[in-house]
Amino acid sequence: MGSMEQVDVVIVGAGPVGLLTAIELTLGGARVLVLERLAAASLDMKAGGLGPLGLEALERRGMASAIAAAEARSFAAMARAGADPRAKGSKYSGHFAGLALIRKDAQREPGRRSRPVDQQALEAMLADRARALGIEVGRGCDVTGLAQQADGVDVRWTSPTGEDRIRGAYLVGCDGGRSAIRKLAGFDFPGTPPSSTFYQAVAEIDHPERLSPMGWRRTSGGVFSYGPFPGRLVMLEFAGAPEDRQAPVTREEIEAVLRRVSGADVRVEALESASRWTDNTRLVDTYRQGRVLIAGDAAHIHTPFGGQGLTLGLVDAANLGWKLAAVIRGEAQDSLLDTYTAERRPVAEAVLANTLAQVAIMRPDPQSGAMRDLVGKLMELDDVNRFIGEMTSGVSTRYDLGSEHDEVGRLIGDRPVRHGDTEVSLYDLMQDGLGILLDAGAGQATKLLAASTLKVRCAAVDAGPSMLIRPDACVAWAGEAERTDGLEAALRRWF
Repeated sequence: MGSMEQVDVVIVGAGPVGLLTAIELTLGGARVLVLERLAAASLDMKAGGLGPLGLEALERRGMASAIAAAEARSFAAMARAGADPRAKGSKYSGHFAGLALIRKDAQREPGRRSRPVDQQALEAMLADRARALGIEVGRGCDVTGLAQQADGVDVRWTSPTGEDRIRGAYLVGCDGGRSAIRKLAGFDFPGTPPSSTFYQAVAEIDHPERLSPMGWRRTSGGVFSYGPFPGRLVMLEFAGAPEDRQAPVTREEIEAVLRRVSGADVRVEALESASRWTDNTRLVDTYRQGRVLIAGDAAHIHTPFGGQGLTLGLVDAANLGWKLAAVIRGEAQDSLLDTYTAERRPVAEAVLANTLAQVAIMRPDPQSGAMRDLVGKLMELDDVNRFIGEMTSGVSTRYDLGSEHDEVGRLIGDRPVRHGDTEVSLYDLMQDGLGILLDAGAGQATKLLAASTLKVRCAAVDAGPSMLIRPDACVAWAGEAERTDGLEAALRRWF
């Protein structure tokens, strides 16, 4: 690559958030370059499942069949271990601090659920989609500097072939919790220091029956869970942060922690993979500094309970990508990018709060145990279980767009619609990243849109309300029957 070649957006980080950001931008017409420090995709075990909003962000971009295949593989593995939830008709939908969440038929759109799609499968399907779109991903590229200019950002990096640099009109940092971009650009990252250490591993245990029953267990030494996948361990120890978080996690370390936390006489005979985290909890003040933006763990870190972090980052990417592409095309003012922080930061703030609460009621002291017992009793109430389930799944997310209509600001789930004379899936209509106008009236909303040159596709629904849906599935406007009050203003604001 020649020095000072220019692209529209440089994305740092080729994990799920970086790849989805690149896909969104490319669909919006932007030319992107992705730089990744690692020479190959990480094989470390991370998230074991994905929440509904993260899954839906992928389904809207052509990955529904890949998700279904990954889910089938996960269910097959659980069935081999005798833990396939489908065989029992289980309504288990996750946990809050190890306390079971039960899927309720009365909750908002109960069909929107988490699915057992692990992070390695997720990264593979995103990489396939990126290749299909011709997105360039440079691996082994370690970003060492950036400089903001009036019309772009100069980025420098080193790779096995030497030093290089490029200018992007914008730079997006998706490079994780220890983000180099966040540090180089000077984002503040306040929060709470670590007080405990989490471990996740796939290991061969000599007497796994001594770790029964399967599921989350709180002990005097901490918290652990064994299963549902063969050999899968998750452990939490409240002895502060490790001396060296970067040190390799060894078989001996996993065995020692497992024996302390579980109290069981077991040995780890072999270790397939392992990683560690802390409950370090931090959130940037803003997601944007001029022409530099950040997303995913680069903007927020928290404990991994409930698998909320991955979905949080993917929805960051979905929110940012179409907006930044519109600005680059010259179809939106630069101020549109300010809505990225305004909409996504409150969501992250809520996730940080609920993960802090989960850690608080998992501690082994009597006071935390008493609070945990109380929360457990409250969760037996349908309304409480539903509230917590919708909170941790993200389904209750609603951006403040200044409307009193309950649908406005929510992220809409998939549903059948009519496009021309054909019934299709709403998400099928969103594959190319366009907005959608769902007309439930007598064509009044469609006529208003037809008079414009906006890149919004029309479809019809049999029952109201009519809705204007942004490319990230956020309902930007809703109106009853044939009324179109406010639609023109919403079209101007978002498209």
